[in-house]
Order: sequence, then structure tokens, then C-alpha cells
Amino acid sequence: MGRARREPLGAGGLVLDVRDRPGPPPLRFEVADGGRMLLRQGGRVVLLGRVEEGNQGVRVSRYDGYRPPLPPVRAALMRDPGNWVHTCARWLEESPCGPLHDGRWLLGVRRVFPPYVWHGEDFVRDWPHAHLDWSALGWHGVVPLRALSPEDAPRVKAYRKAAREGALAPVLLWWVTALDGWLLLDGHDRAVAALAEGRTPPCLVLARVPDEEDWRREAAELTAHHERRTGRTGPRPAEPGAAREREAWRQAYADTLSGLPYEEARTRSWHLPGGAPAWDALAAAAMFQFPRD
Repeated sequence: MGRARREPLGAGGLVLDVRDRPGPPPLRFEVADGGRMLLRQGGRVVLLGRVEEGNQGVRVSRYDGYRPPLPPVRAALMRDPGNWVHTCARWLEESPCGPLHDGRWLLGVRRVFPPYVWHGEDFVRDWPHAHLDWSALGWHGVVPLRALSPEDAPRVKAYRKAAREGALAPVLLWWVTALDGWLLLDGHDRAVAALAEGRTPPCLVLARVPDEEDWRREAAELTAHHERRTGRTGPRPAEPGAAREREAWRQAYADTLSGLPYEEARTRSWHLPGGAPAWDALAAAAMFQFPRD
């Protein structure tokens, strides 16, 4: 598969402009009526989910057999990693089992998370079933795609040493709007190792961002609104504080405009063949229980 056009960003990130991959990609979400969804990798279903009535959350169930889209990280690479973002981008472009499809994708380093994401209840340790609770102010947690290894597993113990030395390779998260959180695509044992050492795992985050025509259209609408507002309600030059207020408006407009190309866009999904009956059959076979079903 061809390489995406890359747009480097500051602070350890880049945008991948993926073309000639109209989809569906090997790793993809498929949806049906009634908040039903599944994650398919090739011909294998690796996750079932359903949004609860009243949008109170999502109940998910995962299956064995998920394959990470990145190759194993060798110890030599962790000792001399170069640029993890560009390395991971190349691996994703070459992967036969990843999520990339046509569009713009942001891949970047993320170092700071609210404490509940990794060190609280929103890091899903249960397997295979879990409830993602939206009832407060959203969820924003992490869903592993395979069962987590114990902290004393040999590979985890090796990674724990790397975590103490500050040499642990980053894990890869995929922001999924349908879950209001991240899927852990790669680095399950590294995540366990970092947490066992009381650390937040180093992270690369993959998310869709708006296509160029979409953010340019929104930018034109924002500009027109800004011009109408400043022309109609702007402070008169002679009024006290007028210059400061105009500068604040200008800065807010500029900040919003510059961020439009990099806002998180909705995760794309495809229609589930067979629709709701096909999903229900999978759920029944997995003994996947929902309230009031």
C-alpha cells in the first residue's frame, strides 16, 4: 500500500493524508440499528458493543484473536528509537490489519491524561465484558482489545525495567467517537508494565480529523460570522477598553480558525451486513446480556 502524504506538526505529531484506500479497511467498525456496533478485523469479529437506552453508556464484549497492527517492538529499537511518530506512521501505512482509510488522520504524542483514564476505573481491566459508563460527563477511558497479562508475566517484567529507565516504547491508542474513548491497538503488555510501576504509559494517539473540504467550509462560515459580529456589535474605538476587547475577539477567532484542521472528527463506520438480526445472532452466541433484552 502507498504512503500517505504527511504534514508535520509541532510538539511531536503529524497528519497523515491517506488516499487511494476508499475502504472498508481491515480493522473497521460496522453498525446496525438500535446502537448496535461491532469491530471487525478482516473476517473476524473482535468486539461487540451496544449503546444503552438514554445514551447512558455502552456495553462491550471482546473476542480472542485480535492482531495488533504494528510489529513487535524489539529491545534494540527501544534503546535507540529515533522518531516514534514517524516509525509508527510507517508501520500503520504498511499494516495488513490496521484501521487506515481515505481521509486525514492525526497521529501524535500525548503525555497528559486525566487521572481516571489510566489510573482509575476508566481503564478497562475486566475481560471479556465491560460497561463504559456515560452517565456522568462522558467516559474517555481505554478499552484493551485482548486480555491483559499479569504484572509478573516475563514480558511484562522486562517492560517494567524499561519503564523504570524511561525507555519504554509508547502504546498506540485509537480515538473512537462511538465509544467516547480509546481502543488500545498496540502495547498491552507495555501498558500493564507502566501501570505496575505507577506510571502513565507513554502514548501515541490516532484520531480522524476533518477532510480539507470540510474544515475549509467551516472556516468560511466562521469567518463570515466573525465579520458580522465585529461589524455589528464591536466596541466603538473611543470607548474605554475597546482596543483590548477587539484584540481578545481577534485572538479567539484566530485560535479557533487555526485549530479547525486538527479537531477530532467522527470515527467512520460501515453498514453491518445483515443488519440488526446479524448482530443479535452474534450477541446471542456470545451470551452477551443487556438490560431489558
